Amino acid sequence: MRAAPDERGDFAARVIAWQRRHGRHDLPWQGTRDPYRVWLSEIMLQQTQVTTVLAYYPRFLQRFADVAALAQASEDEVLALWSGLGYYSRARQLHRCAQRVVADFGGQFPAQAAELATLPGIGRSTAAAIAAFCFGERSAILDGNVKRVLARVWAVDDDLAQAAAVRALWERAEPVLPTTRLRTSMPAYTQGLMDLGATVCLPRQPQCGRCPLASGCRAHLQGNPQRYPVKIRKAAPRPVVALWLLHAVDEQGRVWLQRRPPHGIWAGLHCLPAFDTRAQALHGLAQAGQASVVEHPPFTHILTHRKLHIHVMSGVVKSATALGEAGAWFAVSDWPRLGLPAPVRRFLSQPEVSACPARGGA
Repeated sequence: MRAAPDERGDFAARVIAWQRRHGRHDLPWQGTRDPYRVWLSEIMLQQTQVTTVLAYYPRFLQRFADVAALAQASEDEVLALWSGLGYYSRARQLHRCAQRVVADFGGQFPAQAAELATLPGIGRSTAAAIAAFCFGERSAILDGNVKRVLARVWAVDDDLAQAAAVRALWERAEPVLPTTRLRTSMPAYTQGLMDLGATVCLPRQPQCGRCPLASGCRAHLQGNPQRYPVKIRKAAPRPVVALWLLHAVDEQGRVWLQRRPPHGIWAGLHCLPAFDTRAQALHGLAQAGQASVVEHPPFTHILTHRKLHIHVMSGVVKSATALGEAGAWFAVSDWPRLGLPAPVRRFLSQPEVSACPARGGA
């Protein structure tokens, strides 16, 4: 078997040369060494497609130009801009991290990956990416795409669902990092691994003919790159959860919204009152003084670990007391600035719902 590229000492050189010629160079967070912008992009890109982030990234920068502006914002402002990106704990951690950077580091991000990793929401791989891109630090990244690239190059048979196997992969990733001209080589190398994982070394249809590492990639030479990475633990199927939401409005057209509990679905976001059954929802509306109810066509919303089957009921109510104490009325000019679950925001944004809340379809 031919030696893998790292064993000939040219692993990093191949990745860097390929990235400079064939990698991505037009993403809005590239071409900067501003840790704030790099950090923001890295957090947004966690478990989210680039195409989705492209719409959110410039809006965040327009509203929060620097880490100080983000730190000074309210959590609701941050969650409102984040609405639709999902994994809302990231937004809360983003906000807390900005406050820590301002309070503990004078508004300047630390330059070392080890110190960056102590901040809220920044794990080892994200810290390494920020340190590599912004400061040229010799630190390895190991996000999901990069794990796949390295596991295939080295034909790693260990189960990467196990922490010990991941630790071993970290240990192998460190020695093959660039050793010279780190200020320029580390950003190119780090971006190159990301680009290979995102555009070439794909999960189901790897483009081995385009890969600079193919000649020494053990998985490719074995003829079965899809066999790697090995992950024995399978994701559990998403359970289907039915949820009834009450779109209760008053005579002025204001909508009643409640803040969700700090844990569970849509933790900490403002939301329409939610019930587990249709009977509970109807009872809530009746108690609020509404006899006529409009039931909208149900729709499905996918979360990471469950599938929501959402039913929305609309009605003009006389009192919101029966709907829960932890809520408030919000005018159509006010609720768009709140942190709302994406399906709730989409529902409320429909012209027919805003114009005539007790009638219309979803």
